Amino acid sequence: MTTARLHDGSTMPVTVLGDGPAVLLPVSTTLIDGEAAERMRAWGADPNLGHTLASGLAEAGFQVITADYESHLAAYPKAFTLTADAVAADLLAVADAAGAGRFAYYGYSWLALAGLQLAIRTDRLTALAMGGFPPLGGPYGPMLAVTRATHRMAVTNRDNPPVAAAEIQPGDWDAAEVTQAPEQTQQYVTLYESLQDFDERAALDRLGVPRLAFAGADDNITYGPRWGDAYVAIADPLRQHRAELTRRGWTVELVPDADHMSAMQATTVLPILAPWLKTNAPGN
Repeated sequence: MTTARLHDGSTMPVTVLGDGPAVLLPVSTTLIDGEAAERMRAWGADPNLGHTLASGLAEAGFQVITADYESHLAAYPKAFTLTADAVAADLLAVADAAGAGRFAYYGYSWLALAGLQLAIRTDRLTALAMGGFPPLGGPYGPMLAVTRATHRMAVTNRDNPPVAAAEIQPGDWDAAEVTQAPEQTQQYVTLYESLQDFDERAALDRLGVPRLAFAGADDNITYGPRWGDAYVAIADPLRQHRAELTRRGWTVELVPDADHMSAMQATTVLPILAPWLKTNAPGN
C-alpha cells in the first residue's frame, strides 16, 4: 500500500491489486460486516461492492488501482476547494502513487462525472467508463439544487439536531435525515457550482480514447419538496442522446429494469465492464 498526496495536502491510502493493464477505481475495497453492512443492504447498497469489483477485474487480468476517495472526503472535507479541477488532480495523484503512467478509469455516479473531468485534463487515460451519469445531458443543475438543499439541512441539523426518526423505507429520501456535517455537504456544492458552465459537447470533442457509458433504464430520481422537487435524470439523457454518443464513438448501454442502486452492483457492472475493458484497454 502507498499513499497519494491530494490537492489540499492531505494523504490517502492507495492499493494495487493484480497484474496487467492499469485500471483506476476510486472505491473502497474494505470488507464491511455486521450492523453497518445491514444498514447499507437495507438501502440497496452492497457493503463489499468495491472489493468485488476490484477482485473481479484483477481476476480478468488487470492491475486495479483503488482508493476510497469518498471516505477520504468525509473524513477530510474540502468544503471550498473540491472543484472539478481539484478532483481531476486528486485522481491523477492516485495514479502517480501507484506508478501508473497510463491507465483506464471507471467510476459510478458522481465518480463517473469525475472521470469525465479527468479525461479532458490529461492524455494519460487509455479508456473511460462512466456508470450512472450521462456524458451528455448531465443533471448538473438539478444536482446543484440537491446538494444545496442537503447543505441547508446539514446546517439546520447541526444547530437543531432532529429527533431520531422511526424506521424508514429504503429510498424514502423525504423521510431521511441529513447526518453529514455542513463542511462535508458544502464540498459537493462547490463541485457542482464549478460545473454549471461546463460545455459538454466541447468536452466530448476532445475525447479520443475508447469510452463507455451505462445506466439503469429506470435511473431517474424525483426528489420531494425538501430537495426542491429536483428531477435528476440519468437514463433519460442516455436514451435521448444515444445515437449522437454512438456516432461520437461511445458504447452506450441501458440496463433493463435497473435503477441507480441496482445498476451499480458488481453482478451488473462486471459483465459490462470487464469484457469492454479487455477489448478497449488491452494494454497501456
